[in-house]
Amino acid sequence: MRICMANQYEQLDWNALKAFLTAAREGSFSKAAKHIGVTQPTLSRQIYNLESALNVTLFERLSTGLVLTDAGQHLLEFTAPMGMAAQQVSLAVSGLSSDLEGEVSLSVSEIDALFRLPAITAFLREHAPTIRLTIHVNNSISDLKRRDADIAIRSFQPTELDLIARRLVDEPIWFYGLPDTVARYGSPAQPKDLGAVEIIGFEREGDLLRRLHALGWPLTEQHFPIVTPFQGLQWELVKKGLGLGLFPQTIGDKEPSFVRAFEHFGAPITVPLWLVTHRELHTNPRIRKVFDLITQWFQEYD
Repeated sequence: MRICMANQYEQLDWNALKAFLTAAREGSFSKAAKHIGVTQPTLSRQIYNLESALNVTLFERLSTGLVLTDAGQHLLEFTAPMGMAAQQVSLAVSGLSSDLEGEVSLSVSEIDALFRLPAITAFLREHAPTIRLTIHVNNSISDLKRRDADIAIRSFQPTELDLIARRLVDEPIWFYGLPDTVARYGSPAQPKDLGAVEIIGFEREGDLLRRLHALGWPLTEQHFPIVTPFQGLQWELVKKGLGLGLFPQTIGDKEPSFVRAFEHFGAPITVPLWLVTHRELHTNPRIRKVFDLITQWFQEYD
């Protein structure tokens, strides 16, 4: 179905189109509402009004989520460039601000949130008390272009040309456990001599195993009897003696009940930590202040 945008132009508003774009991208009204910052009934009403104005159905509501109709697909072709343009305008306007009073959002992983962010937050509040912080904790990658956050701490260097990144530190990642846990696995001469080691991790297969295999660690799914994506739970399970966990050196070494396992092999993995922001946002003094203060904290305290 072809939609005549010109005839209904005056009946459309950007909030409804933004609701449609976000729902199409997220595949769920509830997720879209959360992303925009409105209630689900509000977002549903905006999309209903848009459908009424255009006299079409834009989504099929299935138990598994939303599916765009043919009309929805066609509308997306018109509105996707508008969404991208709006993002660029938002970034550019944010970059023009000269005010040190306001909000800055920061995206971090769970392990950093638990063990670094309390000290980082206290440091930021001490040196920039007029800046309000919003901290998003998620192990998935935040989309800085979509304004999921202003700044992100990441374990990889971004490749997008319009992102600015500063290398904070190269983190050795070690296996940690209680002394009794580590002792029962002995002291094998080489990684290939490892026996029935039990590791608490994110997954039983994937990038971690591939990286360890490449370094000569012959681990399999059988070595991961417990997996969970929640790093705080991994930490507590290791403290219960239920296996070994992989944690950054500056965090694991500070836990008095932990010791490094297989230290004579060297650190299994070294991960670079990057501080990332958008090119436009780096001209915003609030964001630049927080960006520079986080860098300073890592230089002085981590």
